[in-house]
Amino acid sequence: MGTKTVLQCGPITVYDYRCDTGPGSRPFAEQHQCHSLSFVRKGSFGCRTQGKSFEFVSGSVMVGNPGDEYVCTHEHHECGDECLSFQFSPELADSISDDQKLWRAGGVAPLPELMVFGELAQASTRNGNGLALDEAGLMFAARFAEIVSGRKQGAVSNSARDRRRAVEAALWIDSNAHRPIDLEAAASESGLSSFHFLRLFSNVLGVTPHQYLVRSRLRRASRLLADDGRSITDVALDVGFQDLSNFVRTFHRAAGMSPRAFRKAARGDRKIVQERLARSA
Repeated sequence: MGTKTVLQCGPITVYDYRCDTGPGSRPFAEQHQCHSLSFVRKGSFGCRTQGKSFEFVSGSVMVGNPGDEYVCTHEHHECGDECLSFQFSPELADSISDDQKLWRAGGVAPLPELMVFGELAQASTRNGNGLALDEAGLMFAARFAEIVSGRKQGAVSNSARDRRRAVEAALWIDSNAHRPIDLEAAASESGLSSFHFLRLFSNVLGVTPHQYLVRSRLRRASRLLADDGRSITDVALDVGFQDLSNFVRTFHRAAGMSPRAFRKAARGDRKIVQERLARSA
């Protein structure tokens, strides 16, 4: 079993599991340490838990409840399996759903309503879709709770207090965008759990906290590229990006041109502007 910690952020931890166990391996009992949802992205394996048996294939979800024992088997697949596993603190799990029957489901079949969010979370590990991984994980968990319980999550209230709280959070994110900010930090600033903060912020402002953070950084970067002489690397680091390649990729996706080309356009290079307009025609 190869295990890689993809994210460790307060109440949520994400692991990438890659198991190469085959049919000849002897199964053994294990125990869930916390509430968890493991999205099977490749391969297959069996699982026995709580007197029930499951066969997990790509798109299935293995559900973990603290203290429950389980035994994994690999009778049908020679190449093992791969999972993206979201593990939640007790407080965060309760905010997702306080119905313990959900967390003792053992497993969920490959449902399209969950598979799309599992793949969205997987895409977030590659920083390619504008979502932070913790946000994608909570969206995945919220959809799981809806599907398994059969109850749609109620709409987040848009009271004046809620709107003010979301706006104040956005102002705080904007003022601190040059610093490392994760979902837990922003939620703590607002006095909410990560799950409820994500729902409130997204409902009021139409974007997730991470999307707003990235856009704040891009806005500042655009200003610096246009008006400042510092290097592109310095601009990237000064506005809060952790490395140059991530900045260049994110900026190009937003602007349709590289930071260097944007700087030239801002300084009057008409050829850059004309080429960009021609591609949009």
